[in-house]
Amino acid sequence: MTNPRRILVVDDEPKMRRLMELALQGMGHAAVQAADGVEALDLLAAEPYDLVLSDMRMPRLDGLGLLRSMRERGLETPVVMLTAHGTVESAVEAMKLGAVDYILRPFEMSTVELAVTRALAMGEVQRENRFLRDEIGRGWGEFVGQGKAMTRLYGLIEQVAGARSSVFIVGETGTGKELVARAIHQQSGRTGLFVPYNCAAIPAELLEGELFGSRKGAFTGADRDRAGRFEASSGGTIFLDEVTEMPVALQGKLLRVLQEGVVERLGTQVPIALDLRVVAATNRDPGLAMTEGQLRADLYYRLNVVRVEVPPLRERREDIPVLAEHFLARYSRELGRRPPRLSAETLARLRAYAWPGNVRELQNLMERAAVLARGDIIAPDQLPRELLDAPVQPATSVASADAPGDGSMDAVALQPRVDALEWRLISEALRRTGDNKSAAARLLEISERSLWYKLKKYGG
Repeated sequence: MTNPRRILVVDDEPKMRRLMELALQGMGHAAVQAADGVEALDLLAAEPYDLVLSDMRMPRLDGLGLLRSMRERGLETPVVMLTAHGTVESAVEAMKLGAVDYILRPFEMSTVELAVTRALAMGEVQRENRFLRDEIGRGWGEFVGQGKAMTRLYGLIEQVAGARSSVFIVGETGTGKELVARAIHQQSGRTGLFVPYNCAAIPAELLEGELFGSRKGAFTGADRDRAGRFEASSGGTIFLDEVTEMPVALQGKLLRVLQEGVVERLGTQVPIALDLRVVAATNRDPGLAMTEGQLRADLYYRLNVVRVEVPPLRERREDIPVLAEHFLARYSRELGRRPPRLSAETLARLRAYAWPGNVRELQNLMERAAVLARGDIIAPDQLPRELLDAPVQPATSVASADAPGDGSMDAVALQPRVDALEWRLISEALRRTGDNKSAAARLLEISERSLWYKLKKYGG
């Protein structure tokens, strides 16, 4: 059985609505009824649906009118039209307005089931495509933040992405080194795969075969020829995380791959040419790793053509409120809840904390907060002990928080604060109106379409 989906049935005939509701429940889905297009729009504004099954002819607002209104409001929910008055002209008009299918009465329930299954699958593909377009257009994957440190990082990523030069990413655990590598690959224009590999996550005796591949019989258990990660990433980018944990003997073989652009599988001496770009990373000081004999100097200089340093969270405190709201909204959405707000004192404690685990620690904390939230506000007493014990900066206005003491305004990072304030106002409007989007838009004095755009922007 497929995962249960929420389907809105729109028909002016109560018996038909009930019949469709029972049929959809029999397919394992949840159905909600609306008597016409006007009622359907109110329900669609209140909460999301996976599919709309609508009659063509109805009082007040018919099926075509419903389609038009949905598109005007930016609602991309798939729609299947049901009608006993089907003509070629009306079918073409419905498809032009965005209907994904068109069923003529009388119909068999097997026909409806097929149309529903197909429309839900199409809706899933459309959602994935929208996500991918957003990711590609944004270019930064999971990155959130527009402070000075992150702005410099984004600029460096854009500079190095188009080159084939090796990149060495240095940063503490949890700062997002793999996200940097992914962003470089996404903007590089390379059509091959992004292949991440953690050199510390696999025993040293297995690492060579994983990276270089092997010929059948090269070692015990090698029952077939096998391509390695380098071959898999040809034409794309291989990301070697924690490269300083790679055995020194294997680092010499990696150096040859970088210098000559070829790889030899274990058990052979046949070179395989590669179109390879290597991005490596470490959470250690590379100079100290060389001094301690854990990183070959010649490999370091070959990898370190371009060095990218990812700032720790304590050096980008202006991004902490936006990051916290972003993660809190994401995990609340996964739990099917409205995201709670972070109180001013809670935000002050988040900004004051040292964040030894960096963004990953903040992300985990916000997941915990979403799961354990009591009410609409996250108060300081819901934070872990290490945060409660951290010294708290004095409460300040939005305009002056984290601003430098010399009165300079260039480090205030205004946009993240504006975004955070705007999201809090939207969240409050949704809370007051019981998550009714139309009513919330009126309360905020903006159009409903603008509200939907902002909800998509903030992940709400």
